[in-house]
Amino acid sequence: QGIALEDDPNSQDQAVVAYEKVLEIDPSHAAAHINLGTLYYNRQDHGRAEKHYRLAIEADPRYALAYFDLGNVLDETGRVKEAIQTYETALQLAPTYADAHYNLALAYEKVREPRKALKHWRAYVKLDTSGPWSVHARSQAKRILQSDGLKLVPNKRS
Repeated sequence: QGIALEDDPNSQDQAVVAYEKVLEIDPSHAAAHINLGTLYYNRQDHGRAEKHYRLAIEADPRYALAYFDLGNVLDETGRVKEAIQTYETALQLAPTYADAHYNLALAYEKVREPRKALKHWRAYVKLDTSGPWSVHARSQAKRILQSDGLKLVPNKRS
């Protein structure tokens, strides 16, 4: 019911109530914590969003989306180094999580670590070969390579 209510901005308060009822019945329902966290995140209530993402991780430490979403809150609230750690954890759990590569690359750019960002821009482009975000990732990788004087050397083991 909460999922159906989320899509309509006029019924999002009802979605919050629905997820809270789920959590009354099962406080360790990770997906309900994620969805509730996302509703709070979209309202820019970062404190509540963070709380629910952390509870989702506590309920299911292998839930990559929970780490990704927590990373978004941490990044949004200026805790970029913590965000990097959570994006890295999301990628340890789900190495082909394209959005985690993208956000991790952005975070590494914020902390002025372009070589680390490059790795994740390139990973993103391999996972999303043609979308608009792929165009941006490709241009970021190219910019880093040009500004750093780096050259890509083909991997002979491939």
